[in-house]
Amino acid sequence: MERILFLCVANSARSQMAEGLGRMLLADLAIVASAGSQPSKVNPYAIEVMRELGTDISLHHSKSVGDFDVQNLDLVITLCAEEVCPVLPGNVRRLHWPTPDPASNDPALSREDMLHRFRTARDQIRKKIEALRTEL
Repeated sequence: MERILFLCVANSARSQMAEGLGRMLLADLAIVASAGSQPSKVNPYAIEVMRELGTDISLHHSKSVGDFDVQNLDLVITLCAEEVCPVLPGNVRRLHWPTPDPASNDPALSREDMLHRFRTARDQIRKKIEALRTEL
């Protein structure tokens, strides 16, 4: 079994969705987790759009990148796009899948706008995980 860690900054949206998708799509091939350099809390929109796929991440919690030992990992996938991604020192296979952060504090964005942003990020990550599956 591969041991995969998805990383972003807050471990609230992209990496949480990637963890849920990874567990759903790679369950027979990998042990999947997620973390961030500045963990916060799981974004409710991430929970909602994952539920649309039948995956419940409501019990997930944000974890710190410091909670993981790179020696116990096979693959680290960073999801940051416009911000600085956390870095784990050590010798581990790394992939970078830049995915714009769907979270926003912009009051001009409606609920539907936010759902669209989260669905777009979710679907981009899902396609990458489906492609990764063929490599594992």
